[in-house]
Amino acid sequence: MDEEKRAAKRLFAGEKKPSMKRRDDYNDYADRRVYMITMEVEGRRPLFGRVEGDGLAPEGSSEGARMVLSPLGQAVEAEWRGIPRYYPQIEVLAVQMMPDHLHGILFVHERLPRHLSHVITGFKTGCNRLLKSLLPAATEPQPTANRPTQPAPGQAPLAPYPQAPAACGSRQAAAPSQQGTPHQVVRLFAPGYNDLLLKSPGELENWLHYLRDNPRRLLLKRQRPEWLRPFFGLRIGAQTYSGIGNLQLLASQRRMAVRVSRRLSGQQLDDEVARYLTAAKSGTVLISPAISPGEKRVMRAAFDSSLPTIVIMENGFTPLSKPKGEQFDACAQGRLLMLAPWEHHNERQRLTAMQCQQMNLMAIELAALPPKEAMRPAAGPPQPQRQKK
Repeated sequence: MDEEKRAAKRLFAGEKKPSMKRRDDYNDYADRRVYMITMEVEGRRPLFGRVEGDGLAPEGSSEGARMVLSPLGQAVEAEWRGIPRYYPQIEVLAVQMMPDHLHGILFVHERLPRHLSHVITGFKTGCNRLLKSLLPAATEPQPTANRPTQPAPGQAPLAPYPQAPAACGSRQAAAPSQQGTPHQVVRLFAPGYNDLLLKSPGELENWLHYLRDNPRRLLLKRQRPEWLRPFFGLRIGAQTYSGIGNLQLLASQRRMAVRVSRRLSGQQLDDEVARYLTAAKSGTVLISPAISPGEKRVMRAAFDSSLPTIVIMENGFTPLSKPKGEQFDACAQGRLLMLAPWEHHNERQRLTAMQCQQMNLMAIELAALPPKEAMRPAAGPPQPQRQKK
C-alpha cells in the first residue's frame, strides 16, 4: 500500500481505536518476512491443556513449568506445524501452545500468492474441524497421532487451505445449537490475530525465549497475582494511575525521586549515580520516569543491582497487559512497580516537554507520599482521560 492509498484509507476510517490486532500499513504480508503470531481461544477457554510445575523452580529443573496438552491442543499444534503442506513458501520456526492461546513464529521465505491473513484463516478453519471432532474427548490429556507436517517424497504440495465460511470470519458469535451442549461453538479461535514483524537480527532469539518461557510466566502470574496483573484506579493526590508491580513499594518508609541534571558528565555524573545507589542499598526506593540520560543510568544501575524501583511510564496499561522481558522477573520478585498516569495507546508517541515536567513532578509527589496514604486500586479497569499536550 503506497502513501497515497494510506492517506485515503485514514481519511474515511474514522476514529482509530486501540487494537493489538491491527495490521502494519507499511507491510504487504506476502513478501519474505518473519512473523510472530498470537491467537486466543474464543472466550479464553483453556481448551489446549494445562500448565504444571513450579514457576519458581530453577531453570532446567524437572519441577519447572511445562505445558501438558489436551488431545485438542496436540491436534492444533500438529495443524500449525502442517502449514507448509499447504503453503510451501512458509517455514514454521516455533509454536508454543498455552491453555487458552497459541504463539507461533512463521518464516515466509518466498513470496506468498496471497495475504498472510488467508493462511491464518485457513489454519483456523482446520482447527474448527478439529474442535468439532475432538471436543467431547478434550477434557483429559491423552496421546493422539500427529498428523504429517510435510508431503510424502515425490508428492506435490497440498492445495492452499480452503476459505473459511462466512460464519467463521464474522465477528458475531454464532447462535448455539438448540440440541447442543453449552460447550459447542462454531469456531475455536476468537476473530483476528496479533502479529509482530521481525525488525532486527537479535530479535528472533528474544522471541524464541519468550515462547519457551511462557509456561513459567503463566505459573508466576498465578503464584504472584498481586504483582503481575495490571491494576487500575490508583488515586494519589489529583492523579489516577494504572500499573503493574509491587504496590507495597509505595508504603516504604524511605523513597527518593531521582533527578539528574543533563549538565553533569564524567566524574560528576559517576558521583551522582553512586550517591543514589548508596541510598538504594540502604533501603530507599528510587522513583523516576527515567527521562534524562543520567536518570536512565541511575535507574538501570539500580535495576541491575536488584534494588527496588518505581518507574513512571507515559503509556498506560490494559486488562491484558503484562510486564515485558526482564521487567517480568523484577515484578515477580517484588522489586519493581510501574505506574502510568495516562491511558494506553498502541502507536509510539514522542514525549512532550510538558509531559516530562508532569512525570518528574509525579515522582516527587510519590516520594513525599506518607506511607499510610498508599491507596488500594479500584477493582475494575477504568482509565483516566489523557492529558492534553
